[in-house]
Amino acid sequence: MAASTRRTAKAAAGEEAVSGATERSLEDEIKQLQKDVAKLTEQLSKTGRHSYDTARKAAAVGMDQIKSQGESAYDDLRTGAENLEAQLTDAVREKPVTSLAIAAGVGFLFALLSRR
Repeated sequence: MAASTRRTAKAAAGEEAVSGATERSLEDEIKQLQKDVAKLTEQLSKTGRHSYDTARKAAAVGMDQIKSQGESAYDDLRTGAENLEAQLTDAVREKPVTSLAIAAGVGFLFALLSRR
């Protein structure tokens, strides 16, 4: 019976050693997982900042393009208005009586429309 007790004690000690090793292994794996999660969190934070910076730069470039397009459209309109003014001035100088008659007719139409 002493032999069987020794075997049982050895088996129990072996199981405890395996159990202790398993617990240490699990603790090591948990620590490694915590480190991995911390690295992932840091990487996601960096990626988020990078995406924000990229979107901000793209928006700034788009804003600059829209601003330059607006300025170009404004310049085109101003040039067109100046050309129209020059043409009207030339027409009035060439035919002053006709211009005066047209102005009087337009004034009369506005007067009729404003009555109603």
